[in-house]
Amino acid sequence: MNHLENTQLEHVDHKPSETKYSLCFLAHDIDAPMNIGSFFRIADALGIEKIYLTGKSVVPPNNKIKKTSRSTEKFVDYSYEQAPLVIVSQLKNEGYKIVSLEITSSSIDLSKAKFSAKDKICLILGSENTGVSQELLDVSDISVYIPMLGMNSSMNVANACSIAAYEITKGLRNE
Repeated sequence: MNHLENTQLEHVDHKPSETKYSLCFLAHDIDAPMNIGSFFRIADALGIEKIYLTGKSVVPPNNKIKKTSRSTEKFVDYSYEQAPLVIVSQLKNEGYKIVSLEITSSSIDLSKAKFSAKDKICLILGSENTGVSQELLDVSDISVYIPMLGMNSSMNVANACSIAAYEITKGLRNE
């Protein structure tokens, strides 16, 4: 029986891609720098075009963001704006669909949401403690959730972001 060689590659073996998807994150009131750092790392890994930090969100430069992001905040485009509705209005004018990641009375299972290569998506990520604010839910085109099978009804915002971003970019890759 032939076995394929299966050796771990080194960081120097990685060849970065120029691929960017029409997907951005709007992180509102995220006060844990490790979560912000994780957003940068996720955005770098998955070809996310930009991160909008709003409200009380922690912004670079910040040593905890840098450590968690593994310095990807140097490569991922981002901006800060106090008022999230300013960003949402601008993105809607540019044709973005506003998608909140939140458990609501009308949110749909993320795996059942349909995204295509022609879509431009803004994924709204809410506070670690209170989730996506009502004002942002009110301006969202849809809300999606990740089904929770255990006792807890939610997961860490950065973990949820990675699952959602991966699912959305799968749709954006396929036409």
